[in-house]
Amino acid sequence: MTATRRFSMAMAGTSLALAIAVPVHAQGKSNGKGTAHKSSPPSSSPLPSSTTGPAASASPIAWLDDASLLPPGSASLTISTMRWVGTDLSEVHFPIVDASVGLTPRFQIGASVPHIVGSADGTGPEGGIGTSFISGKIALLTGASGVKLAVSPMIEVLAASAAQALAPTEGRTQIGVPVSAEFARGSTRVFASTGFFSHGVWFAGGGVGFQTTPKIGTSFSFTRSWVGADTTGVSRDRQEISGGVSYLVRPQIAVYGALGRTIATTDDNGAGATISGGVTFLLTPHVIKKQRGSR
Repeated sequence: MTATRRFSMAMAGTSLALAIAVPVHAQGKSNGKGTAHKSSPPSSSPLPSSTTGPAASASPIAWLDDASLLPPGSASLTISTMRWVGTDLSEVHFPIVDASVGLTPRFQIGASVPHIVGSADGTGPEGGIGTSFISGKIALLTGASGVKLAVSPMIEVLAASAAQALAPTEGRTQIGVPVSAEFARGSTRVFASTGFFSHGVWFAGGGVGFQTTPKIGTSFSFTRSWVGADTTGVSRDRQEISGGVSYLVRPQIAVYGALGRTIATTDDNGAGATISGGVTFLLTPHVIKKQRGSR
């Protein structure tokens, strides 16, 4: 068995194990309808985390995005899973579907829709569609000067559980405006994002990526999202460090795995650890034409 096939099978096994194990782990836990828990899962918070947001490439960084765009006519599809474990509660998102399409050299559109797996007896995290995003991405600088810059206006639709944390006058649909920058030198990329959502949430983060070999890439990042005290005096702050590895199975297929851990974050703001993995398919005009010609 080749190393590529072993790696692909390991990633598939990890995703399957996450999808099966988490609902079982959630049984006997409560989502607020019974025994109180110290932990609050990411799906119940209006704060974005590094495991949520629109897809842009094969990177597991999510809304902490680089400033690169897909070529016109190209499309990217990522199917992934994520498990979060807090002090006394866990949650899984499966599947998470992320898709992007390049429309022009300076513009692409994308969407991210996660599904939250609920517990079989209804005592764990509430299942259903999680916080979703529809976004555009506009290139302001394309790298001619060595620096790429992009803005990604997006519509955020909060999960029902996250909307409960908003004021009565605020709706589930919000507007976000991330700005991303990227600088590449050889096999190293440095990237950062910052921006805000219309319900008063701000976010910022940065990271670095390395192309270790022609087929293996690694990335490390730090993210923070926060909102000031509301009328009830409640403020929120979430900080997370994460790292990921991606492997190019074929020129158009990549798999990845990532680990994350919050720091200086309270249980009610989603403190905990995350593990995620997925596969990305990239369709280029050349591949699409070839597929049509083989029919």
